[in-house]
Amino acid sequence: MATTDRHATALALAHALSAAERGLAVIPLSRTKLPALRSPHHDEPETPTCHGECGRPGHGVYDASTDPRRIRELFAAAPWASGYGIACGLPPHHLIGIDLDTKSGTNAPAALRELALRHLFTIPPTVVVVTPSGGRHIWLAGPPDTVVPNSAGRLAPGIDIRGAGGYLVGPGSRTEHGVYSTVAGTAHLPPAHCPPSLLRLLTPPPRRNHSAPPQVSAAQGQGLVQFVLAAHEGQRNTRLFWAACRAYENGIGEALVGELTDAARRVGLTEREAQSTIASAARLTGHA
Repeated sequence: MATTDRHATALALAHALSAAERGLAVIPLSRTKLPALRSPHHDEPETPTCHGECGRPGHGVYDASTDPRRIRELFAAAPWASGYGIACGLPPHHLIGIDLDTKSGTNAPAALRELALRHLFTIPPTVVVVTPSGGRHIWLAGPPDTVVPNSAGRLAPGIDIRGAGGYLVGPGSRTEHGVYSTVAGTAHLPPAHCPPSLLRLLTPPPRRNHSAPPQVSAAQGQGLVQFVLAAHEGQRNTRLFWAACRAYENGIGEALVGELTDAARRVGLTEREAQSTIASAARLTGHA
């Protein structure tokens, strides 16, 4: 077992150094996908929040580096590491990760395609990483003047975003559930620039002043309800999410929650699923 662990660590280090050569800052990860190095402040509850200013390793993504010497030091301090994480939001790529989950019972790839159709963007050729569970991590490059936050399910059910302060598990990493690998033909591509319309979805909108909501006709609200009722299997969550977003944007979100929930239940979603999706729409449009 020790030999296998040493071999896994050596492979992870090699992959991490290769990523660093491409300008990607990395940290060692354990088989649980968490940072391999424990915080040096775990026995210091009174210590103010430290992001590495103390000079010791163990600060998660704040340890991330492209310096080969520093990376070797981090892995030497964590000989049990079997993978590596790639920090998002840092220059030169300002990496954004689109995490398409397959474990939650949602069809995240279909949800992304629906969003692309609705908002008129396409995902350009870029690095795509396959997770052990069959999910996908799509790598995109963001602009240097835009901070993309981390989120889970805000864009659509099953779609998580890795942005500033987050990290992606790097290809070649070995975890408890298997190995992360790149989709054939994408390994040597640079992270493609994030389409502007997708970038707007990834950045939270400013809070609105709700003192004077726009006047919206009842017919428009019923049109959104009918849009949900027309959903087929595989598009129910996506249609509900889209309709709820439009309702909140038009100032009738709160008033339409009950009818949208009922419509979602009629096409096969549970009340809990419907409420969760509507809540995600409220957060995305700044109404949560």
